[in-house]
Amino acid sequence: MTQDAIFSPFFATVFLTLIVWVYMYIRRISFITSIKISPKDLAVTGTLAELSPPNVSNPSDNLKNLFEIPVIFYALVLYLFITNQVDSVYVNAAWVFVVFRGLHSAVHCTFNLIMLRFYLYLFATLAVWFMAIRAALIHFSA
Repeated sequence: MTQDAIFSPFFATVFLTLIVWVYMYIRRISFITSIKISPKDLAVTGTLAELSPPNVSNPSDNLKNLFEIPVIFYALVLYLFITNQVDSVYVNAAWVFVVFRGLHSAVHCTFNLIMLRFYLYLFATLAVWFMAIRAALIHFSA
């Protein structure tokens, strides 16, 4: 396995973030134009969040969420690549993370079934913690 194989799930996560970002703006712009509010009336922090129904605020919340655990994922990917430790176990775990994060985002941005979203988030995050713990164990045993 080549070391750069880890960058496929890395960029998949980047593009997931892009998709959620675009979707968030589509929902926000549609909402703002539909209620005929002036953008300057939204200048006070939190105003849009107070006015927005869930179908507008959920994509924004999901985008924020994509800058939490995924940041650890990105750091791990770079660490694994730099230290030449990429193997099929890490790449498969990275894809598990991407798939479950993608499903989590799809649920969060659409019908938002909380318990389903929770389990999708849990499985994605467990994949990252698995990668982190495995990398740390290898690092400290060397």
